[in-house]
Amino acid sequence: MILFQVPPPTRYDLRFTIAGIPIRVHPLFWVISFLFGFSSNNILYTFIWVLAIFVSVLVHELGHAFAFRRYGLRSSIVLHFMGGLTVPESVSWGGTWANVALSPREEIVVSLAGPFSGFLLATLLIGGVIVSGGSIAVNWLLGFIPLPAVTSLPFGGVMLTVLVAILVSVNVFWGLINLVPVYPLDGGNVARYALMQYDPYDGVRKSLQLSVIAGGIVALVALFFLKSIYMSFLFGFLAFQSYQTLQNRYGRF
Repeated sequence: MILFQVPPPTRYDLRFTIAGIPIRVHPLFWVISFLFGFSSNNILYTFIWVLAIFVSVLVHELGHAFAFRRYGLRSSIVLHFMGGLTVPESVSWGGTWANVALSPREEIVVSLAGPFSGFLLATLLIGGVIVSGGSIAVNWLLGFIPLPAVTSLPFGGVMLTVLVAILVSVNVFWGLINLVPVYPLDGGNVARYALMQYDPYDGVRKSLQLSVIAGGIVALVALFFLKSIYMSFLFGFLAFQSYQTLQNRYGRF
């Protein structure tokens, strides 16, 4: 999908490695993160938001990268204006380069490794807050989805509390969003490979149908209950792209 393709390198990219994994940060990643977190009342809050988003997306993509490594594949990470991508590298046999095909079960593990890395980070932070004597509240999204919220820390001041609070909320909320069975989110990939195992002949088409339905439902919930035009537009667009793919591949829903 166009929105989730790897952006071409620029001379302004930030490049570094973690545990041998190459990481490239496109300049638009910083711009979009800054705009989403911009606060005219407190510019320092904006920079804390950008830092929290950077750490959260990086942890998510490192989860994918380490899962690829578990199955013998090297990968690289790109952070860009739509978030991040972990791209497995081709391998060479006898001078011929090719992509290694993972089994459906391995693909599911790789897909789940991203959001669950974020959940692990949030859990560790929550544990640290509780052990240190800080306070945690629980907000209920749509009345039944628990979202932990850090309300205070006994040290570090307001800004550290804000940083930890954003890290916890982003990794939990975005992790849950990523598990929605909509292409090309992790949940969409999980649904695809799970249905392929159950129905090798028609599993992909069923996963696309599920993506259209789930994307449409989330778009409506986001618009009417969460009051988020951006989230509604995003999931509506993803549902439409899945519908287009269904029409192009199968000529029917």
